[in-house]
Amino acid sequence: MTHDSRLPVRLRANVIGGALLLLASAAPVPALAQQVPTDFTAIVKQKMPSVVAVTTKQRVEERQQRAQSTPDDQDLPDLFRRFFEERSSPERQQPRQGLGSGFVISADGYIVTNNHVIEDADDIHVAFGENSPVPAKLVGRDPATDIAVLKIEPQPNMAVTTWGNSDAAEPGSWVIAIGSPFGLGGTVTVGVVSARSRDIQSGPLDDYIQTDAAINRGNSGGPLFNARGEVIGVNTAIFSPVGANIGIGFAVPSRTAQTVAEQLIRTGRVERGYVGLRLQEITPAIAQALGRPDDKGVLVASVEPGGPAEKAGIKSGDVITRIGDQAVESGRDLTRTVAGLKPGTQARLTVVRGGNTQEITVAVGQRQEEQAAQGDAQQGSEAEGKRLGVALAPIDEEARRRLGSDATGVLVQQVAPNSPAAENGIRPGDVIVSVNNRDVTRPADVAQAWSQAQKDKKPVLLRVKRDGQYLFVAVTA
Repeated sequence: MTHDSRLPVRLRANVIGGALLLLASAAPVPALAQQVPTDFTAIVKQKMPSVVAVTTKQRVEERQQRAQSTPDDQDLPDLFRRFFEERSSPERQQPRQGLGSGFVISADGYIVTNNHVIEDADDIHVAFGENSPVPAKLVGRDPATDIAVLKIEPQPNMAVTTWGNSDAAEPGSWVIAIGSPFGLGGTVTVGVVSARSRDIQSGPLDDYIQTDAAINRGNSGGPLFNARGEVIGVNTAIFSPVGANIGIGFAVPSRTAQTVAEQLIRTGRVERGYVGLRLQEITPAIAQALGRPDDKGVLVASVEPGGPAEKAGIKSGDVITRIGDQAVESGRDLTRTVAGLKPGTQARLTVVRGGNTQEITVAVGQRQEEQAAQGDAQQGSEAEGKRLGVALAPIDEEARRRLGSDATGVLVQQVAPNSPAAENGIRPGDVIVSVNNRDVTRPADVAQAWSQAQKDKKPVLLRVKRDGQYLFVAVTA
């Protein structure tokens, strides 16, 4: 009898006189292969109780729905959508209800979900399985990474998830998503890591895990587990031309989500580093013009006047190749690394200038846009609070060249549809120069004035420069 060469070399079976003889070779079984379960029943039974459905209510007036879009995808490019269920009544001043997912991260009742699930909510509840919903308090939220943390009173025998290492999740490794798609609580889907470090153009900190595990409306904020039952991601968005799952979903990696959640629990806000640079990728043509041997690193296109980088001596035209001991592969890479540094940290940048390499130490500052977002976020967490609906930025060198050397105020980068700012005529590209007749020098000035206006139940008066002309805009909540 001949052996079947198609059988694995490691283990080959032969039948001799009706008995089965196993001939084992010396080749070891790979450790990862030994860890893969035949199915995920045990993991699901253990982790399902730690996943919750998140329900929200928001009192809104009836507004005309935007064609071919949903309220939760307004900040993403076409086809990229953050998904949670949203139901609204056709009557005026009726609550709009939303449904997403979340997961418990500590025995004292902290829960992680997506920012877009609870954004602008007047009322938040979470439900474990078929149990009655319990009220949840918003601890803090971070629009930049779309992470939010809730707090509930500890429940008896409450199951808790464990964070895993998202950096160890290689393409092809198993993942399990649990959530409440379309309101169907306790739904399990399985797939693999399709890719890592995906940029879906939702912001400068994009660094998503891509998966083919089915993610649909209502899955937002739910956990993405690895084959050991550890959370390696927070399900956040999908790519879809039809508005439903087609096998391309995205999750915030645990490396980011865990760090953000811990900061929100500790202080209610997220501090991000900032050095004041506008960066440009190095193309082969630019590398050749600079006399560079390759296109590694990033080119400094401009330096913000008075910013940490300028104070340290960074100049336009410099090429940054390393930060600390870490190589800089792209502008996004450097931006994410700097953002992860605590303000006040001394960052060592390796810079190439005129063919010479030098190290420059920069004292990392606090990103002003983040300060404004934090103030806005904290006001939005109150029942009577509402977001103004603008993304603001200081006027940097590039904007000053475009607007004029005497430009003052803050630049409106984005306006959220159906927000108070949009309804009162504020547009992207506007420059807010004063609020309530007080000069504006930073985004936080606008956030603080809007917060006070809501407390006083008065409109906020903005003086806006648009196309070289000034006008006043009164914005009411």
